[in-house]
Amino acid sequence: MTTVALSEIPASAGELSVWPASTTRLPHGDLAVGGVSLAEVAERFDTPAYVLDEGEVRGRCRTYRDAFPDADVLYAAKAFLSRAMVRWMEEEGLGLDVCSAGELELAVTAGFPPERIVLHGNAKSPRDIRAALRLGVGRIVIDSPSEIARIAAAVGPDGHQKVMVRVVPGVSAGGHDKIRTGTEDQKFGLSLTDGSAQDAIARMLGQPQLELTGLHCHIGSQITEVEPYLVAVRRMVGLMARIRDAHGVVLPELDMGGGHGIGYRPGEPALDLTALARGLRAELGEACAAAGLAVPRLVIEPGRAVAGPAGVALYRVLAVKHTGEKVFVAVDGGMSDNPRPALYGVRYAPRLIGRHSAADTCTTTVVGRHCEAGDVLAADVELPGDIHPGDLLAVPVAGAYQLSMASGYNMVGRPPVIAVHEGTSRVLVRRETLEDFRSRDIGG
Repeated sequence: MTTVALSEIPASAGELSVWPASTTRLPHGDLAVGGVSLAEVAERFDTPAYVLDEGEVRGRCRTYRDAFPDADVLYAAKAFLSRAMVRWMEEEGLGLDVCSAGELELAVTAGFPPERIVLHGNAKSPRDIRAALRLGVGRIVIDSPSEIARIAAAVGPDGHQKVMVRVVPGVSAGGHDKIRTGTEDQKFGLSLTDGSAQDAIARMLGQPQLELTGLHCHIGSQITEVEPYLVAVRRMVGLMARIRDAHGVVLPELDMGGGHGIGYRPGEPALDLTALARGLRAELGEACAAAGLAVPRLVIEPGRAVAGPAGVALYRVLAVKHTGEKVFVAVDGGMSDNPRPALYGVRYAPRLIGRHSAADTCTTTVVGRHCEAGDVLAADVELPGDIHPGDLLAVPVAGAYQLSMASGYNMVGRPPVIAVHEGTSRVLVRRETLEDFRSRDIGG
């Protein structure tokens, strides 16, 4: 247990604006999150390590529930999943959106009600489908025509499974080409414009063991404007009206996915959740009224926006190298625990913690320890000019798509996840060790 009982100064604005709301400044240049000193976390649990603020996670869940009181809010588990996270989601009244049998089975074995889980995936394996049916998942989102017959056969003639269909609405939105999923040139969903979605829906309605409950779309990730969602709503309601006219079926659910953008550095824009809720509610009501449809129950799937701002990554500086006009600060982690800068060009704002520095800042590039020139965690960031080996760096907004995308590259081992809450810290996920690598290697 770690308790902070020092003269804390709230740090909710300016340079710490993207940190968890519980962040406070401590003497000697340290920070506390959830009432726990980050320097003490690094000392106790070693580095690299992820720190996850339980209070921030829960607070963001409640913000979503308050903004969308009449909708189903599903946490997108791909952002970060653990047994503790499963419990927090259940206690805060959220459902789960999972993408594999692994995520599904972890959630159910941790006690999450399977009827509140939706299974996604553009290429569901037989194991995924078997697990979903065996555990009684609430919805399966059909992503391709071939899945219709496969799922129907797995259900059997006397079985029953609720399904949705993922539709590509032709809306381009998102922070990078690799995370824009609402247009025709990517792998997800069935096209609205070429008739694929309509054909698949007709086939689903002909399978008595499949109950089509609604439409699903996900237009991208890291979206910071409301308007793309409103365009997608209008197109989805238009399709619902055509389904009613062609088949006499009124679908009761509309899942608008997630992709809600957050700021990774001070001053960066984030999606206004209040404006999104207001806009979706109004647009959905108006579009349904114009089409003569009953308003379907809205479903949304935030992941990054729940977990991302609740996490902080801690690293120890191993080397400082001056190469020409460049200053490289090498740390004890890198692309094996955070591949996102290499994949998407994501920019972070690392901060020196654990000591005060009176030195002028200099422009540095924080790099990892892996054997890749692209192993860069933060390019062109300002750090104190006297930064040296042994210093601690903390990187905020590290709660989403870091551990979940981490790898075993160079057999460095994935970091632990340390939960902090009300002055205490505990391990949620232990550090990966050499023994873990050895135990999987059974050849010889």
